[in-house]
Amino acid sequence: MPANQDPCAKPSLMHPEQAIQELLKQVEALDCHEIVSLSDSLGRVLAEDLASSIDLPPFNNSAMDGYAFNFADLQQDKPLTLVGQSFAGHPYQGKCEPNTCIRIMTGAPVPSGYDTVQMQEKVDAKDEQIFITAPKAKGANVRCRGEEVTTGTKVLSAGTQIGAAEMGVLATIGASQLRVTRQLKVAFFSTGDELRPIGSELAPGQIYDSNRYSIQGLLSRANVEWIDMGVIQDDREAIRQAFRNAAASADMVITSGGVSVGDADYTKQILDEEGEITFWKLAIKPGKPFAFGRIGKAIFCGLPGNPVSSMVTFYKLVWPLINKMQGLPQSQPLQLEAKLTTDIRKLPGRVEYQRGVLSRENGELTVAVTGSQGSGMLTSMSVANCFIVLSQEQENAKAGALVTVEPFNSVLC
Repeated sequence: MPANQDPCAKPSLMHPEQAIQELLKQVEALDCHEIVSLSDSLGRVLAEDLASSIDLPPFNNSAMDGYAFNFADLQQDKPLTLVGQSFAGHPYQGKCEPNTCIRIMTGAPVPSGYDTVQMQEKVDAKDEQIFITAPKAKGANVRCRGEEVTTGTKVLSAGTQIGAAEMGVLATIGASQLRVTRQLKVAFFSTGDELRPIGSELAPGQIYDSNRYSIQGLLSRANVEWIDMGVIQDDREAIRQAFRNAAASADMVITSGGVSVGDADYTKQILDEEGEITFWKLAIKPGKPFAFGRIGKAIFCGLPGNPVSSMVTFYKLVWPLINKMQGLPQSQPLQLEAKLTTDIRKLPGRVEYQRGVLSRENGELTVAVTGSQGSGMLTSMSVANCFIVLSQEQENAKAGALVTVEPFNSVLC
């Protein structure tokens, strides 16, 4: 031991950003794919690049309602003769003779021989004599074949999570079946004789099991296949069997509580026996105790038992792991700068994620804390729409100071 090291000194806490990087090194993306229909693909992750088998648009078409004609035919004060019409799904079938035009609707094919469309508001129609006034230019208001995508062009890359827009793009190129990464399976359960199911009577010293529902909601948002294993009582063999069953059925196992050093329960003891688990102390508030490792072939994440701590560590540590295992590219959370409208109390030593309400006032982003920031006050997560991120070294902050915020569940008008 170095001469200047205090044998009674507490071990240093790991910065959360360092923890995230260390955790990510220890997981890999699932190497297992499946075929799903387009209608079942929302939230899934593409396992391969997708190229278009057609041009987009597949034909020249009109960008608006109006009249299609050959721009070279325009002569001042000389009308064009209306010879037909082109509707979406019902293209013009006749010939495009000189000095003629057709009525055309938005999205309808522009027939070969015509190259320009004039909006109907800038046309003077007298029976079948059409006067085109103030023409823009040749090709105006025509969407050309392949101007968005040509055949063979990649439209979506492997690792893309399919949202509503991506579903529309895939439908546009006619992709009905997709190869996607298998959905991640995550098992979770709670332990404790004090936990009671919602709807039941509480005896003295008992509480409702809330963490399991918060975790379920977060997993649903992460678009994984979750397996709720319920509440496991404080029985050594019951907990051991729960861990074994969870690891056998899932890629990841999550629990909350029982991961603090010195906790006098069976969870930590059985984790030591059944898995390869490291117990971490993180410079994060709320949070600090976190367990990570493997049980069988499954990744294990042990969250703190306090409700807010459990949600914060899920957001900051578990969600990046889930994204990587699903094959999604890593990205940094969106951070914005906002002006405090309330004072903040903060001691240096840990990165704090205080719950805040982010809003816009007179074009300026402002944020206020939700009130008391106790790690057991789950209502603060319900009221909040952002984390107020306070650095490890930061101290108290006064109203009017600029702070960093990370929005979640936030829509700013």
